Amino acid sequence: MINCKKSARLMIGTLCAMALAMPTLTSCEHKDLCFDHDVHSPKYDFRVVATYQQEWELNLNEKAWGSEAEWPEKYGMTYDGLRPAVPAGLRMHVFSESGVNDMINMPAEGGVVGLQPGDHQLLFYNNDTEYILFDDMYSFASAKATTRTRTRSTYMGNPFKNNDAKGEPTVTMPDMLYGNYNAKYTSERTTEMPMMNVTMHPMVFKYLVRYEFSKGLKYVSLVRGALSGMAASVYMNNGHTTTDAATLLYDCTLEPWGAQAIVTSFGVPDWPNSLYQPTRGPRSYALNLEVRLKNGLIKSFDFDVTKQIEAQPQGGVIVVKGLEISDEDGKQGGSGFDVSVDGWGDYEDIVIPLK
Repeated sequence: MINCKKSARLMIGTLCAMALAMPTLTSCEHKDLCFDHDVHSPKYDFRVVATYQQEWELNLNEKAWGSEAEWPEKYGMTYDGLRPAVPAGLRMHVFSESGVNDMINMPAEGGVVGLQPGDHQLLFYNNDTEYILFDDMYSFASAKATTRTRTRSTYMGNPFKNNDAKGEPTVTMPDMLYGNYNAKYTSERTTEMPMMNVTMHPMVFKYLVRYEFSKGLKYVSLVRGALSGMAASVYMNNGHTTTDAATLLYDCTLEPWGAQAIVTSFGVPDWPNSLYQPTRGPRSYALNLEVRLKNGLIKSFDFDVTKQIEAQPQGGVIVVKGLEISDEDGKQGGSGFDVSVDGWGDYEDIVIPLK
């Protein structure tokens, strides 16, 4: 005969023993999980100190303009007035030997950052760009900067391109991009915090473009331009531009002598950045100006500026002269009327798909 009271006491005792053991077992399992958790992996700090090389042109290891005194007053601006500003912030893109990528943002002047132990490749660039697109950022070797597609229905392309050249994409101008890199940084424990001095070099340059009229400027209401044959993108790890070309579309301002634009660009294709460290095939570069007259008529002008660009592969001054609007074109349709920007033509910005 089964003693129910004794069985009940044995069951209660067993349950109590299990309950008392559970905190110990749970504590062990929790300790093991925490020990393996990334929170407890060491990170070794170092200080990034960033300075910026505020140059807007870099041509064949020297400036096209030797000094401020050589800069013509007729350009209506100072040479130093074209220098890019220090950006709002700095980003460090980390490629670790473990295969893990990371991005660390900091103030423009730098800051204290921490990395896991081991070897890393580092890319530095400003994090305040608006029109720059970063492509192929999965590896240090392939990472590059490009820009956004912009279409213009009235632009017919570079008329001076080689017969075997393919049509170029039309893009918006890139905004200012600074860059630098460290091909190998070893993160390890030290008695004092290491300091890394990083000089941020320009990867985008400026062209002051001047279209000088000799006749008929009084008939012009609106102006815009295009510069073809320029680099479509630039590699982040060495500042070398890619071989593919693109046409930059931009707006111009009317001046008493003609039209003017400040055009930003990565420079010419397949060109090294001497601040980081030329034999190339034949290329052609074309400048376009499209004007809309006060009577609504649209006129387009094209210029071969290959010699000017070859002498200034990374920023400079481009000048074309002798543009004319005839009285016949200017007075066509009567006394004319002012044309608004809304009637100027179609623009469409499209983000370039990332591969």
